[in-house]
Amino acid sequence: MTSVNLEQIIKNTIIQKAEPIGFDEFMNLALYYPTKGYYSGGRQKFGEQGDFITAPETSDLFGFCLARQCAQVLDGEDDVLEFGAGSGILAAQILFELGRLGKLPKTYYILELSAELQQRQKDTLNKTLPELMDRVVWLNTLPEHFSGVAIANEVLDAMPAKRLIYKAEGFKELGVDCQNDALVWQEKYPYSNDKMHLPVKIKQGYITEVNERTMAWIESLSEIMDKGLVLLIDYGMGRDEYFHPQRDAGTLRCYYQHKASENPFEHIGEQDITTSVNFSDIANQALRSGFAVTGYATQAMFLISLGIDSYLLVEKDEKKRANLAQQVKQLVLPSAMGESFKVLALTKDIQVKLQGFKEQDLSHKL
Repeated sequence: MTSVNLEQIIKNTIIQKAEPIGFDEFMNLALYYPTKGYYSGGRQKFGEQGDFITAPETSDLFGFCLARQCAQVLDGEDDVLEFGAGSGILAAQILFELGRLGKLPKTYYILELSAELQQRQKDTLNKTLPELMDRVVWLNTLPEHFSGVAIANEVLDAMPAKRLIYKAEGFKELGVDCQNDALVWQEKYPYSNDKMHLPVKIKQGYITEVNERTMAWIESLSEIMDKGLVLLIDYGMGRDEYFHPQRDAGTLRCYYQHKASENPFEHIGEQDITTSVNFSDIANQALRSGFAVTGYATQAMFLISLGIDSYLLVEKDEKKRANLAQQVKQLVLPSAMGESFKVLALTKDIQVKLQGFKEQDLSHKL
């Protein structure tokens, strides 16, 4: 008996409901459907052989700098919680550097829903830091209580988002329908949600996204966090830039074998689907949920504040230093990852001037 592919499963879901599904529901099925979704299936996602390259895959220095920021907050009794740890390389980098700094957490938790990625993370950590494996614990749900540092690197952009289109009578939700055995965009009903700020003076046909699931996630994180720091690293922007009149097709992007497109209806289950993060919405929700917003900067300025260049200075081998310099460029140059990626810091019940925002803090622009 041949197994039904994911595209057909999604079509069947729409047919059974006899109405279009929300784009957030489509995105959730395409990315997370058991064993067939992009993140729950077995294909290579990260690195040269995958569909995109993340900052930790680019250079160990990314994780080392993050570890320096963690070290400022960790007191020996605290833990680290990483969401969606990818290949496990960031966890390895952070643990290695925290060990060097004498600031290891009691436990390094990884919340990972994909069994396939959990195994990949275990393999990575077993190979690189077997002596620290007893500190690493995998979770399927949030812990009941948490103190320490929570890290989400390129997690928010993969949370299923709603897609909206502006019409004369206001915003309507763009759903996904099945017509003539093809998946197509279809307008649903008017959209309103008091927590989501939307632009008012825009032209008809303007398309954008809102991410209600991210709001709920921030709320849940605040509920379990007794004290500590949350570091959110992702590509995105503040509200003014997010809703710029020229960004009239939204921020939806799909990645398949290092090629970007805006069509989520092809390569279903085999391509990544993302939307940019609206950091103003995140900051507002964080404040409502009991966090303080304690820093917002470009990835470049965050890494520079944490002394990424100092790793070059101590490298004596010229060839290795030249290689590191290339990696640093990829992380900090505006034409690479430096400007499009931002870092937002949220804190609860801790008083500390975070080193990562020494050179730049754009919180006031949110």
